[in-house]
Amino acid sequence: MQVLPQPWNARAVWERLAPSLDSSLRGSLEHVLANENGAVLTREECLRLAQTAGNELIAMASVADLLRERLAGDAITYVVNRNINFTNVCFVGCKFCAFFRGPNHPEANFYSPEQVAQKAIEARQLGATEVCIQGGLPHGLPKFYYRDILRAIKAAVPDMHIHAFSPMEVTYGVQLTGMSIRDYLAMLRDNGLDTLPGTAAEILHDDVRQLISKYKLNAVAWEEIIRTAHALGIRSTSTLMYGHVESPEHWVDQLLMFRRIQSDTGGFTEFVPLGFVHQNTRLFLEGHSRPGPTPEEHIRIHALARIMLAGSINNLQVSWVKLAPEMTAQCLQAGANDFGGTLMEENISRLAGSTAGQYISPDNFDARIRALGRTPAQRNTTYTKITPRLAEVA
Repeated sequence: MQVLPQPWNARAVWERLAPSLDSSLRGSLEHVLANENGAVLTREECLRLAQTAGNELIAMASVADLLRERLAGDAITYVVNRNINFTNVCFVGCKFCAFFRGPNHPEANFYSPEQVAQKAIEARQLGATEVCIQGGLPHGLPKFYYRDILRAIKAAVPDMHIHAFSPMEVTYGVQLTGMSIRDYLAMLRDNGLDTLPGTAAEILHDDVRQLISKYKLNAVAWEEIIRTAHALGIRSTSTLMYGHVESPEHWVDQLLMFRRIQSDTGGFTEFVPLGFVHQNTRLFLEGHSRPGPTPEEHIRIHALARIMLAGSINNLQVSWVKLAPEMTAQCLQAGANDFGGTLMEENISRLAGSTAGQYISPDNFDARIRALGRTPAQRNTTYTKITPRLAEVA
């Protein structure tokens, strides 16, 4: 599973490998390093980077790590949060998802707004500053259910940051209420929505979306919701799911799209590559996908994202629930600067076949970060408050 040489020293690795690289690849990477905030490469250069292997991949990772140090510093941040999946009942039928259940399934569940609020209270008692709320899309959902979740949480824990509702859930809320996208998002904002997960993106190419989730919102609709949210002051994450049926061209085009959106809105807080967990999904079991990302792909997408988004989206998060601990550590050496959240409960990746666990405590985060020779720091959702975790209080 090890891709990067250990112990890892990005500067030394780059100086050792640079002379042996293809001249065009070396020129692109040197151009990136020569500029304080990285450099905007051509699509062709990005495609070349997206297909590196062997020493070329290691060299790209070293440049990504040097950029990370320059743009995000030495700290590896994380947020103390709790995932709350308010229902697993869903009619969308995404082939990459093993989380959803039919309404009559014995494992089907559905929480009232008051039950969600109780979970937020418990999260605060455990030190959480954020709750991340997403769920399935069941038929017959009360049309103001998402608004009522927000009201219940803010009544129970007024200063809890609510990171909730993917663009697919926003689409469903718009359909239920008959409101415009702008008015619906403004209503959510005014009732306590703080930030929006940039999930439901997977691959923002409609040919791929038709294969993996043909009933989900299309790429144009996803972008419209994200841009509207940003215009209303609702910031969001950005995501890409890799390791299934997509190609390097899809990676590059999606990262270029995110850079364009960020240039226009400044609304993305971070980029999160999401490795496809394949084991229990229809997409894999029906023979449509490859068996998840290779170790090289994990390194490649994180390093590529750091280079392509440099100076635009400077926070790059690992999704530890989808990665083994060793691979998580290597991705944090290949350009990533954020460890994600404690989560407390995680169901979507677990049910797809992930064995990484459902919770990492702050102390465990601190230990893993220090093992990499980096500084652990607790952050808020928007990275506007970052507090280093001193060794004596770990």
